[in-house]
Amino acid sequence: MSPRRMSTPLMPAFMVSAPGKVIVFGEHAVVHGKTAIAAAISLRSYLHVSFLSKSHRTVSLRFPDIELDHTWNIDDLPWAAFSAPPKKRFYYDLVTSLDPDLVEAMQPHVHEVSPHLPEHARKVHQNSAAAFLYLFLSLGSQKWPACVYTLRSTIPIGAGLGSSASIAVCLSVALLLQIRALSGPHPDQPSEEAALQIERINRWAFVAEMCIHGNPSGVDNTVSSCGKAVLFRRIDYRKPPKVTSLWQFPELPLLLVNTRQSRSTAIEVAKVAALKEDHPVVTNLLLDAINEVTESAHRLIDSPDFSKDNPSQLKVLGELITINHGLLVSLGVSHPKLERIRALIDHAGIGWTKLTGAGGGGCAMTILKPDVRQVALMESLERNLEAEGFELFETTLAGDGVGVLWPAVLHNHSGEEGGEEIDQEKFLNAQGNDGIERLVGVTSDVAGPAREGWRFWRP
Repeated sequence: MSPRRMSTPLMPAFMVSAPGKVIVFGEHAVVHGKTAIAAAISLRSYLHVSFLSKSHRTVSLRFPDIELDHTWNIDDLPWAAFSAPPKKRFYYDLVTSLDPDLVEAMQPHVHEVSPHLPEHARKVHQNSAAAFLYLFLSLGSQKWPACVYTLRSTIPIGAGLGSSASIAVCLSVALLLQIRALSGPHPDQPSEEAALQIERINRWAFVAEMCIHGNPSGVDNTVSSCGKAVLFRRIDYRKPPKVTSLWQFPELPLLLVNTRQSRSTAIEVAKVAALKEDHPVVTNLLLDAINEVTESAHRLIDSPDFSKDNPSQLKVLGELITINHGLLVSLGVSHPKLERIRALIDHAGIGWTKLTGAGGGGCAMTILKPDVRQVALMESLERNLEAEGFELFETTLAGDGVGVLWPAVLHNHSGEEGGEEIDQEKFLNAQGNDGIERLVGVTSDVAGPAREGWRFWRP
């Protein structure tokens, strides 16, 4: 008798990618009911989904950047809790809060993830697992094929650049694709249809963000889903925020510098709250001024004649960046390392710089002047920043949102017939951010066009 042939995977491997974000204008003021502008950046997360043969009954989550690697038996997961009425959710539902009974049902399967790690690392691993399992159990079924979900990210973790939201968007898209709840993306897709798909993705990404952060604002996953930029305001925390997409926001070359200084968003927010309590009149004037900076930037970008190639208009935008930073300094949320970065960049004369996010560490962002991209100048600045322990990223502001590579084959950067197939081994073996970008990056360079194979929803 001939030996039994191994069954083959049911579907080809595919990939999803979603961007990180920066707060361009309005951080901290947005906590107090003011307006903020957030935009996508070209640093991205990448998710590779591969399928095992029918003889397997497992699902694995692999995130080597944080040394997370865990496998569950599909049949052991609490499907009954998630599928019984009225707990059952459908892909088109709007989920605004986590169901405590479902969270409780997941706990044994979350707690088995990395139990022997130190508390901080264990919390990161288990939060990631909880976000994945809540979506997997809500959208999937016990009949699902065995899969491996492998995550890589070029976004610094814990630096206020939306890394968790980027991952949440990737997971949301992957699972919605697997249940065929998404159409496209394709170049001639009607804009209304693309917008509907993005909204569906964003809703489930927000659910994953709730698993990680408890009460997220929703701005990070919104920017990561749709790309470009958004105008964001939340007056009443008992109600959803008002989010307006800014499709006309220009793509601009951007420098991000990571201080590598750990910080707590909660602590920095509490600083401003205490300042407001002790000095209400002055603090409210500062918050109002930040709001006016944001609104001024919005009016500038929204004007019919705005062009990023107009030096005088770009200068106005840059000056608003500088003013915003000064107001944040007055609120006490900067840090000596952020001020040192700003001093080095100002001395080089290359652009306009501010902190982005909560402050107290994290990252600084610089919009580059149009005439300063000389290689020697940038190399000198990079050496100076690295000599003082900082990490520099050359990125693009306000690019594409979530993208899909289905199947996981890139067509224009290899000599292989039909393109280069990206398998799990190649993906795992890519070394660092440069290796990931060379292998699967959505563009051939920081500001280049999308590689053939990657497709994006573009309302």
